[in-house]
Amino acid sequence: MFTGIVTDIGTVTELDQQGDLRARIRTGYETAGIDIGASIASDGVCLTVIALGDDWYDVQISAETVSKTNLSTWRIGKRVNLERALKVGDELGGHIVSGHVDGVAEVVAVADEGDSTRVALRAPSELARFIAPKGSVALNGTSLTVNDVDGCNFGINFIPHTKEVTTWGDVAVGDRVNLEIDTLARYVARLGEMT
Repeated sequence: MFTGIVTDIGTVTELDQQGDLRARIRTGYETAGIDIGASIASDGVCLTVIALGDDWYDVQISAETVSKTNLSTWRIGKRVNLERALKVGDELGGHIVSGHVDGVAEVVAVADEGDSTRVALRAPSELARFIAPKGSVALNGTSLTVNDVDGCNFGINFIPHTKEVTTWGDVAVGDRVNLEIDTLARYVARLGEMT
């Protein structure tokens, strides 16, 4: 489990397709404190650490995960949002995030509004019904509040701090973004189907 509060920006330094995709991510985390088998959300995708070095960790990514996320767009040098798994007693500053991406949204507009940046995204139609104004979503692993919804499109504002401590300062129209809908929204919708 995660909170959607990004705590490091990593960089993809190696990609190797050997059956599954293996990626090496350079990190500012103290890797001596990371165990093999630990979960780290990398652009919002819960990935298992399989090897460690002084300033990097390796993950193995199944074809299923690649097909459901934006990881197929990863290239050497790509910056990725990182978050270590939540520990009992940690502050829950965002919202409950599983790291199980539901689909990929597309950035359709970017506009500066004062010091903030307003971003409009298009969700897959099967996920749009789970997105509500003032509700939560995780986008590339970042816990965010939805400003508005219009059909499959929804809007987010990024304050300067978020743009500085995540990869959202680099956002551009056409970017494909990992989308995890709010767990509560998923269960409320499921309960509604059963009545």
